[in-house]
Order: sequence, then structure tokens, then C-alpha cells
Amino acid sequence: MMIMGMTAFVATSHAQSEQKSFEEFRRQAHQEFQDFRSKANKDYADYVQKAWKEYKTISAVPKPKDDKVPPVVIKEEEKKKPIENKPIVIEQEIKVPEPTPQPKPIAPIKEQPQPIVVEKRTKFMLYGTEMSVRAGKELQFSLPDISNKTIAKTWEKLSTKEYNNLIFDCLELRSQHRLCDWSYLRMLDTVSQTLLGNNTNEAELLKAYVFCQSGYQMRLAIINKQLRMIYASQYYMFEKPCWIIDGIYFYADHVTTDDITVCEASFPHEQAMSLAFAEEQLFAANPAKERTIKSEKIEWMKATVVEDENLMAFYNDYPTSFFGEDFMTRWALYANTPMSSKVQEKLYPQLRSWIKDKSKAEAVDLLCNWIQTCFVYEYDDKVWGHDRAFFADETLYYPYCDCEDRSILLTRLVRDLLGLKCALVYYPGHLATAIAIGEDVKGDYVRIDGTKFLVCDPTYIGAPIGMTMPDMDNKSAKVIVLR
Repeated sequence: MMIMGMTAFVATSHAQSEQKSFEEFRRQAHQEFQDFRSKANKDYADYVQKAWKEYKTISAVPKPKDDKVPPVVIKEEEKKKPIENKPIVIEQEIKVPEPTPQPKPIAPIKEQPQPIVVEKRTKFMLYGTEMSVRAGKELQFSLPDISNKTIAKTWEKLSTKEYNNLIFDCLELRSQHRLCDWSYLRMLDTVSQTLLGNNTNEAELLKAYVFCQSGYQMRLAIINKQLRMIYASQYYMFEKPCWIIDGIYFYADHVTTDDITVCEASFPHEQAMSLAFAEEQLFAANPAKERTIKSEKIEWMKATVVEDENLMAFYNDYPTSFFGEDFMTRWALYANTPMSSKVQEKLYPQLRSWIKDKSKAEAVDLLCNWIQTCFVYEYDDKVWGHDRAFFADETLYYPYCDCEDRSILLTRLVRDLLGLKCALVYYPGHLATAIAIGEDVKGDYVRIDGTKFLVCDPTYIGAPIGMTMPDMDNKSAKVIVLR
């Protein structure tokens, strides 16, 4: 018994020693991270005093305008023709990379202990959603001027532990609400202006600091005698003036100017924001009026849907952009965005009841026919004054849509309900879809990575899948591969 007791004592002591060693290792590692972050901020503040340079502004590029290709109603004699396999030679195949993981701080932001007097919270609204952060008058500051020396001195002040809880809360809100990079930027803009006033130099510097500490790539700039944060993006944005710094596009909000002065100081491990997002944004519910989308000719072909006004406000605010060197990648961003869960819960059971016991070809044909015959076609120029692609949810919300909106919606439904791979097919002025239904389904098709994708056009009214709309030049067609 004595030996067994001694063995247990030794084992317990060893375990305690191991735990103590681990805790000490973790404490040292955390301290090293914090020291690294402190040094990075100190170095940055030093650079701010000297690393400024004038840059020419690249004028904003207007949103593209495609040729107007009207919808076509299939002729009865065309319907009767047998469908045969017809391979289509594609001019270009466009693949969009997976979204990169969101940026992270160079060191974990440690939550600071609450003082005896509980910190005040600042409340604000983001796309109809009430949020709050631990911040009050104790975090307010003033900039007597925007000289390099004053900006650097204030940056060092912001780098103290007093601002850690603010950064911590902002990152927590990003996680809780699944905020993409764009909505996170909008949130920081709102937070900083709520604390320090609308369009003030102080608000802009606080936004830049939190954005930078969150891991994002930004630069400080003087524009029209005001301090501004310009932010880097992996995507090219239309209708926004920009600046190319070290080969990267930088943008600013609500700015029109010819020349700016930029602080070229960079921060370790900074990452340009992405405009692609793979998760639904979790805003407060604000249901829109229920809409019934029905066919004029087929009585049973109707479905009801309820979209969300807050989500629509977010989408309406989202910038039109493209990735890399090809402006057609902008459609992939819309098509790869998931349908909102509330709409899926209401709409998808209705659509599933239509396609149950159907073959994949019959199911795709039915979904395509619903979009062909139940949505009102109208040109973007007439409705919006410019090209305006829709996320799938938007097509279900607005009364009018065009070919690109229909194609984006069809690919979203087919991927969600049937699990089939999809692509967008671009002709000058027109967008259709191609769907990997199977080798045995006949019709016009393209091959992508050895897989047969059947052309399905939701703007060729009444046409079965496998038929290309008349007057489309397949030799100049391009395919955009979707996730």
C-alpha cells in the first residue's frame, strides 16, 4: 500500500510539474507575441514620420456596359427538332481561386481585465443590426494637426493596452456575425465615426489602426488636406478611384482627387482584403414582404419566398469588382455566394417537391423552365442606369432581372438542390449556364477538365436544356467555372 501511494504521489507531482512547465511555455510564447506586436507598432510609428510619397490617382473605371441581347422565345418548330450531341469549342476557360482565409492579427489580441468601473459600451447599427463594443470617452482622442510627427505620436498612443478590448470586440463581432472583409470594413467605419465623429481625422486614424491590427493591408494618406485610410484589395473595384502601390490596388471611400500623399510604411504579415465570401452574413432579421413567383402558363409552377431587407441593403452596398485581369470573374463572385438560410428553409422544400422522383435531367429542365417563365426580364440600364449583377437572393427580391441574374440563380439552385457542378457561359452581351448532368444527356455541351457540361439557358424562353439560344457565336464563348 505504501509503495502504491508513493507511486501515485510521484505521478501526480510529475503531472503538476508538466502542467506548470506548459503554462510557463505558453506565458513566454504569449509575451513574445506581444513583444513582437509592440515592436511592429513602434517601428511603424517611426516610419510614419518619414516614409511619405506623392502618388497619382487612377481614375475610377465605370461599370461595364454589355451589348443588349434580348430574351428569345423558342419557336414551336424548334421544339420539335430532335436534340443531338454537339460539342462547343470554348475560346477561354476562366477559373476563380478559392477565397483566402480572413486576415489575422500578427499576435493574438489579449482581452484586458475589466476595471473596477465597468467599461462603457458604444452601440451602433450595421445593416439594421445593433452591435456594441467596449469603448467610451476614455478612448477618445484628438489630433491637433495631421503632421507626420503628430500621427506617429498618436499611433503609439493607440498601441497601448487600453485599445485592446476594442480590437478584441471588433474581431469577435466579425466572427459572431460571419462578417466578410467588406462588411468588417464597413463596421469599423461605423464604430470609429460613432466614437470620434463623422469624417474626422481622428475617426479615420482609429479605423486605420483597428483595421491594421486585425491583419489587413492599409496605408495612411493625406487627401484634400484630410487624413484618410486607403485599403488594399485582391479585387479590382469599379467606380472607385485607386492607387497602385507595389503592384497592389488601394482604394478609399468617398474620395475624388487627382493626387495624394501616402505613407509607404507597411505592417508585418498584412493581407489585402478579399471581396469573395463563402459564408452567409448574419444580420438581424428584417423580413421583406412575401413574394409569389409563378408561371403565367403553368398553374402549379409557383413558389413563395421571403427575402430580408437588411441583407438586401448589404448587397446593394457591395462594390462591383473582378479578380485578376478578367472582368468576367465578377459573375463568379455573385454565383459562388450562398443563398441565405432563411430563403433556403422556405423556398427549397417547395422546389424539392417539384423535382422529387425526377431524373437529374428532368429536374434541371424543370428548374430552368421555372426561371424562364416566372421572372420578368428587363435591361439593367433601364432599371439601374448601369450594369448591375444580382446575388441569387436579389433575383428573388427585385421585380426585374436579366440574363446574368437568371443564370446565377439557376446555378445556385442546381448546386444546392441537385449537387451538380456548374459553369457560366459568356457570349458578348449574353450569359447562359452549363451544367454537368451526365454523359447520357444530349444537347450542346462543353468539356471542362474532361467532364461534359450541358448548355442550359434560362433566358431562352421555353427551350429545353441542351439548346443554345440563336445567334450565339460559340467560337467566341467563354466559360467561368464555379465552385
